[in-house]
Amino acid sequence: MSTEPLDPVERACLLQERAVEALAEGRQAEAERLLGEAAALVERAEGPDSPDLAALLDDLGRVLEYRCDYAGAEDCFHRAAAIAGSIGPIDDEDLERLAIDSLSSLARVVRQQGRCAEAEPLVRHVLDRAEAAFGPDSAEAAGALNDLGVLGKFTGRFEEAEACYHRALRILEALDDPADEALATLYHNLGGLEHARGRFAEGEPPARRSVELRERALGPDHPDVAADVGALAALVDGQGRHDEAEALYERALSVFRRAYGDAHYEVAVTLHNLAAAREGRGDLAGAERLYREALAAKEIIFGADNADVALTANNLAALCADLGRETEALALASRALEAFEAELEPDHPHVVVCRVTVEALERTGR
Repeated sequence: MSTEPLDPVERACLLQERAVEALAEGRQAEAERLLGEAAALVERAEGPDSPDLAALLDDLGRVLEYRCDYAGAEDCFHRAAAIAGSIGPIDDEDLERLAIDSLSSLARVVRQQGRCAEAEPLVRHVLDRAEAAFGPDSAEAAGALNDLGVLGKFTGRFEEAEACYHRALRILEALDDPADEALATLYHNLGGLEHARGRFAEGEPPARRSVELRERALGPDHPDVAADVGALAALVDGQGRHDEAEALYERALSVFRRAYGDAHYEVAVTLHNLAAAREGRGDLAGAERLYREALAAKEIIFGADNADVALTANNLAALCADLGRETEALALASRALEAFEAELEPDHPHVVVCRVTVEALERTGR
């Protein structure tokens, strides 16, 4: 017996369901293809301003971001945000959350590509919209405050970042049933803020709390838990407990490689941090190998002129100087300083330390 063919929107829904399954099983390329097909079907059926299209583009952007295709993700989030933003203030909470999520995602990938000045007005707009739609004490407002805190931490405005994180934490803790993952994210970021300040002991308790909460929500082998473990390792390493830190990094790296492969941002960051731990306990050859592996992965993801790439180039420069290779060290440090100065505040610790390194190498050759 023949059956009626599915209409385009029904076919798109089935493709979206298959994409979710593929993503859960680690088949990111397949998920990307399926969501692209679903979006094309919906756009032909409902037009370019469809909220359903915006939702699919938001999903597709997340897959591309997961694969570190930040430029592709930005295009998807930009389209989704344009559609959702044109909807205007609305009574439908699901549609309003779609507008907030797509704008927040757009701001995030813009920041990830180092364009903080462009990301900031987007994040502030998200906060205004979340407070207007759901109230200043809502989970949506807390999410926007967290994003604003991340931006402040990245650019070196640490006090502003701390205020945003703590306000977001107060909001979540006052809710009847705060999500463990949302709380874990804030504790992760509070630990990361103390790491950026060089206050490693102060950052360890919130970092351990983030691991506890996220592991309870997702299990021990989830990539998001591994990210918390890696952040904890950096704080432990900063206190000189290099062997303990190295074990934590190895745990995180194992999860990331299984989930993402080798050319992924989380893998690159963990390689960088593991290199620092090896350097801390005197294994300079092992540290150099890991720094170079991390630098190559970051350059694939971001290109050469990026503050995250510069962070690894700067550490490798310091190591080369310690090994007596001053010419190579100066080239790496100069490159890092140029990228830092282009993206960060003049008094950011990365800028200050790297400038001192470059000046010392130029003056003395060491």
